[in-house]
Amino acid sequence: MASRRFMINSRSIRNGFAAFEGDLFNHIVRVLRLGTGEQVILVDEHGNEHQGVVDQIDRDWVVIKVIKISAMPAVPPSMPLLTICQALPKGDKVDLVLQKGTELGAHDFILFGGRRSVARVREGQQDGKLERWNRITTEASRQSRRRTIPQVLWFKSAREVAEASRQSLRLLLWEDETVRSLKKVINQKTTPDSVIVVIGPEGGFDPEEIQIFTGHGFIPVTLGQNILRTETAAIAITAILNHHWSEF
Repeated sequence: MASRRFMINSRSIRNGFAAFEGDLFNHIVRVLRLGTGEQVILVDEHGNEHQGVVDQIDRDWVVIKVIKISAMPAVPPSMPLLTICQALPKGDKVDLVLQKGTELGAHDFILFGGRRSVARVREGQQDGKLERWNRITTEASRQSRRRTIPQVLWFKSAREVAEASRQSLRLLLWEDETVRSLKKVINQKTTPDSVIVVIGPEGGFDPEEIQIFTGHGFIPVTLGQNILRTETAAIAITAILNHHWSEF
């Protein structure tokens, strides 16, 4: 049987050993019932694989002894690094965007507070929200056997996102754009090394947000006549762009 794979943070490994408690301990010991001597593969946030064996099991923690490290190969230059930038949707829609976006190959995610976002991140909630969102991408990476874990970042506003964006190609999915299609834009562009796509909340973008993004080099595009739900748009654009640049 193939060795079980677990997504970890590289800082967990010290002096050739990695100790885990909490959720990862429960999954390794109580769910999978792995015993000492069984082989595992630990994949860190950089995609490096640490081959090891279960060395010790205690009541609350498990220790893995690392035997070999395999570095991740360089990302092919033909594949852009795709950032999905999503105005915070309500309910558990964000979970779906992060989970499916990870499975489909998004490089990372930015969530931000749109002016028309119903959901809000109150003061003091940010750290807890980010921890939960990054757990979702970690678990989705494990399930889909990705070698990298998409990072989730949080920005308070569209302006913060626009001012921080440095991607080669910047796209804005806008329901009021009727002329410039996504297909037209990506077919006219040489393959960029990085792409960011901004998606609005359920209520769409505020006019000032459109001005902010376009003023920072974002290109408004449409996916067609049908208006998609915000979470559907995020999943669709990820699949479309990865197909266009031959991920699938």
